[in-house]
Amino acid sequence: MLVHFDPSSGVIVAMLLVCFFLVLAFEATNGFHDTSNAVATVIYTNSLKPIPAVIWSGLLNFIGVLVGGIAVAYALVEILPPDVLTPPNGAPAVPMLVSLFASALFWNMLTWYFGIPNSSSHCIIGSLIGVAASDALQQSRALGQGVDWHQIVKVLEALAVSPILGFVLAGGLYGVLRLVVRRGHLFEPPEGDTPPTWWLRALLILTCTGVSFSHGTNDGQKSIGLIMLTIIGLMPATYALNPNAQTQLSELGRNAALAVPLIRHYGDDRRDRGVQAAQALVRMNEAAPQTGARNPARSQVRGDVYEVLSQLKHVGEAKGLSKADRAKVAGLRKTMGPPVHYAPIWVRVLSAVCLGAGTMVGYKRVVRTLGERLGKQHMTPGQGASAELVGSVLIGTAGFTGLPVSTTHIITSGITGTMVAGGQGVQTGVLVRIGLAWLFTLPVTILLAGGLFYILNNPGF
Repeated sequence: MLVHFDPSSGVIVAMLLVCFFLVLAFEATNGFHDTSNAVATVIYTNSLKPIPAVIWSGLLNFIGVLVGGIAVAYALVEILPPDVLTPPNGAPAVPMLVSLFASALFWNMLTWYFGIPNSSSHCIIGSLIGVAASDALQQSRALGQGVDWHQIVKVLEALAVSPILGFVLAGGLYGVLRLVVRRGHLFEPPEGDTPPTWWLRALLILTCTGVSFSHGTNDGQKSIGLIMLTIIGLMPATYALNPNAQTQLSELGRNAALAVPLIRHYGDDRRDRGVQAAQALVRMNEAAPQTGARNPARSQVRGDVYEVLSQLKHVGEAKGLSKADRAKVAGLRKTMGPPVHYAPIWVRVLSAVCLGAGTMVGYKRVVRTLGERLGKQHMTPGQGASAELVGSVLIGTAGFTGLPVSTTHIITSGITGTMVAGGQGVQTGVLVRIGLAWLFTLPVTILLAGGLFYILNNPGF
């Protein structure tokens, strides 16, 4: 459908602007779901009023985004094949962007409407898988080769293990608190609008701070890569390549030449395309060794870099690769990545602002679910503090290692673990609804995004 239009046409520019607003809306719905987990305990226990809590959480999210880097952002982006990220004809990747944002946004809004804590991470990952699978089918490639299953399995393993750790560790911590402290305000549900004692308020604000900061280092990154894809489509001459990576840009030709024999020997079914891309980078630097990427177009250079990086990733996973070659591949990927893996400061700020705005508008539904509907009794301050303390450690660790995890899954599982440890029991019906939402998120978003990408990217429609 959209492939009929000229890449510079008004329709494509308008669609890119729509994509830009869609990704901002998705980041706001991330705030509905995920950031609400950070402020749930301080608001529910009356430790902070909603507006100060949201402002404080937004500030810590902002700091977390700045400190946490962009490893998680591009761990997700790399799920997509290079021809989707940078189409060979030079057209902006509008079908991919519309499919991703529309599918993830739809499911996030639907689950929020029913007050079900849902993972924004699962939404966007399912959409990414759907686009990658749909592209493989349209290119007549086997799904085993057209989809980077190694990267997907790595991402899903982190998403699957982290809630289990949250349940066990938060439940264990709360059990220890009950043994050591035994009684007191930690184990008493909030009454009316009365705030807890000062030291308990301080503890809950501290754990809220930890979750908010760690959420910024992880979830706050997830839309950064997608925002970058959109603004690159809008302004490729300005944003296709990192202006602060001139040294790495000038070395692209030398590194690409080193990659050619490795790609030829260990590449996948698109090794020829990878070799051609590497040779194009060699010619570019031979023609203009000091100016980086002025001719050919910067967007084309970006596409060539992604083709080479994709093949090097496949090479690094190949069996029979020597230890020396494996180290060489890792070094080449590290030095060739900075020209295309970056985010300006204003993109990070924009991501953090959208998270905070979404939290301020939509926090109530999720806060109520976490505070009142998981267990048969209302959440106590000790339970909230235990879940958030464990959550901040798990989420923060994942953020700095480049593994995307779900704040929603970790905090919800942690609170559930404390309910079990406290002997209060859980509301089975609510947990079943949450479990079904978690279970269906991936297949629904895969089908939605894959189907929409096929329609928008197919000339027959």
